[in-house]
Amino acid sequence: MGRGYLVEDAVERYLSELCGQPAGPHTGLLIGQSSAQRDFVVMATRTPHKQESAVASGDFLDKEWVTEHARQVSRMLPGGLCVLGVFIITESDSKDTLTTLRQLVFAVENLISSEHLWTPEDDDVTDCVTLHVNPKTRKTVCRTFDVKDPKSMAKPADWKYQSGVCSSWSMVSCCLNVDMLLPLPNDRTGTENMDVCVKEGLKAWADKIKTGFCLFDGKKLPEDTELTAGQKRNVRQKWSAQLLITPGERRQTDVIQQCGGSMSVRGTIHSRAYLHNNKPKAKLAEKLLKRDVISTVSTRVQMLLEELLTSEEESKSSRDTQLTEQFCLPRRIFCPVKATGLVCVCDYQFSDEGLCEMTDRLKEMLDIDAAEEDLDTRQEMTAELSESNIKAEATEKTAKAQEVPEPKRNNFTGLSVKRQFGLVALSGHPIIERLCL
Repeated sequence: MGRGYLVEDAVERYLSELCGQPAGPHTGLLIGQSSAQRDFVVMATRTPHKQESAVASGDFLDKEWVTEHARQVSRMLPGGLCVLGVFIITESDSKDTLTTLRQLVFAVENLISSEHLWTPEDDDVTDCVTLHVNPKTRKTVCRTFDVKDPKSMAKPADWKYQSGVCSSWSMVSCCLNVDMLLPLPNDRTGTENMDVCVKEGLKAWADKIKTGFCLFDGKKLPEDTELTAGQKRNVRQKWSAQLLITPGERRQTDVIQQCGGSMSVRGTIHSRAYLHNNKPKAKLAEKLLKRDVISTVSTRVQMLLEELLTSEEESKSSRDTQLTEQFCLPRRIFCPVKATGLVCVCDYQFSDEGLCEMTDRLKEMLDIDAAEEDLDTRQEMTAELSESNIKAEATEKTAKAQEVPEPKRNNFTGLSVKRQFGLVALSGHPIIERLCL
């Protein structure tokens, strides 16, 4: 017998609804949490339909579209939730679809893991699940692949539906003050170099998060402490955590780094992680919470970079006139998954977006029907650019630059970014000197 999967009853109803839809085949993602003994599947979401049909090209399955959907969904999952695998609903024989599912699950995992700023640990589960459902007979065939082994063969798995799979999951949450400085390349027009520079800077910051101390309700718990010990059955437990980050020490190996500018990221974020009720340990809670901290910050920085790259293509001339720019990153908004109880997914709101656009995106990406009043907008406080910085920025703009549309500036988040161009000298830790050209 292979791995076991405990699956929320709502997933069965969802897949049955997809089986009843005439247009097919359908593909999608399976979302949940892994543990050493078994995995928990709490929701499924179909791949959104593409405007231009892939059928015209003779291929009913667009692998790039499926993997990009998985990447976007992965960004919307808080700590403890991840993409466990993929499903396909088709009348084709399960043996014929196995190769397709294998290609999909490897491609999805490779793309999602490419955005991770942490290295896998020995206790991380590397098996991903594939599910084939026949829409007529409703027969399901479940297989797993070890995605870290390119030669991995399909292994049978046990797929079992159950109600209230995550109704008593624990939640650990924290607020963290972020203050980091990222170097920018000398070539201001080299967008690829900027992306590499920022990612390297984020990795250095992520290393500090990984080595930080984690307190649960003000206490440092041994790694093997069972968090649910003494907990009543089917009662959800909440933990308040603190992450203590030790300042970096100057080392003799530190060298002066000359860059074309710097990007400072400052503000306060809300982070959370959900824990299965199968005797979770303090070590797991700390790992999932830290990964969520790293993920939510890097996701927002990446979203801003993507927006800036698009804006700079349209207004290259205005970028050359500004030495300092200040932006607010999108704030994090949570939405409960009604079918699972109190487990939430999340999304990120830019300044020019209303709550209705959040609900639209939740429907498109996760197939969740949410009303605006369902959204939890209280976890991150709003932040505004300081008046002095706004005035300074305004004086730098020329009349020509004012006519060019600016990138999105968000006033709804406690996390902001300041980008400065000029010659900056950095060491391994802190800023040594800043010279504006």
